[in-house]
Amino acid sequence: MPRIAALEAPYAPDVQASFDAVMRGKPPLVLFRTLAASERAWAKFRGGSLLDRGPLGLRQRELVIDRTCALAGCEYEWGVHVAIFAEAAGLSPQEVAATAGVGSAASGWTVAERALLEAVEALHARASLTDEEFAALRAHYDEAQVLEVLLLCGFYRMVAYVANGLDLPLEPGAARFPA
Repeated sequence: MPRIAALEAPYAPDVQASFDAVMRGKPPLVLFRTLAASERAWAKFRGGSLLDRGPLGLRQRELVIDRTCALAGCEYEWGVHVAIFAEAAGLSPQEVAATAGVGSAASGWTVAERALLEAVEALHARASLTDEEFAALRAHYDEAQVLEVLLLCGFYRMVAYVANGLDLPLEPGAARFPA
C-alpha cells in the first residue's frame, strides 16, 4: 500500500501537459505522479526543479546527481538516472558503480571529475565546503557551474527525501545499486 497514492491515468489536461513536458512521450515516473497528487507539491517541484540542461555537461551533471542520490541511499532516483542517462553521459559500468560505491576514491576520474565528486561528498557529509574543496572545484568550473553543483546536490537530496520517505517502488527497468 503506497504511503501517498500516485495519480493514475487519465490525467487532467494540465497535469498531462506537465508530464509530457518532462517525460517527452514516456509514461510519467511514480515520483512525478505522486507529487502531482498535490497541485502545490507538483508546482513547487517543477518550479524549483533543475530538470533542464543547465551549465554543466551531461557527464558532470550525472556524476553530481548519481553520487548525491547514492550517498542519500536513494536507489529509486539513482536507478532512474543511471538507466536513462549513464550511457549518453559516457559513464562506464565501473564509473556508474563508483558513484554508488567509493565515489571520488575510485581510479580513473579526471582531476576535474574528482574535484566535483569530492565536493558532492563534502556537501553530503557537512553541508559545506572547506576553502580547499571550493578552490579545487573552482579550478575547473566557472561560477555558474559551481552554483549548479550546489543546487543539484540540494535538489536531489530533497528528491531522495521524498522518494525514500514515501518508500516509492523502484521503477521497472531502472538500475539497481551494485551488490
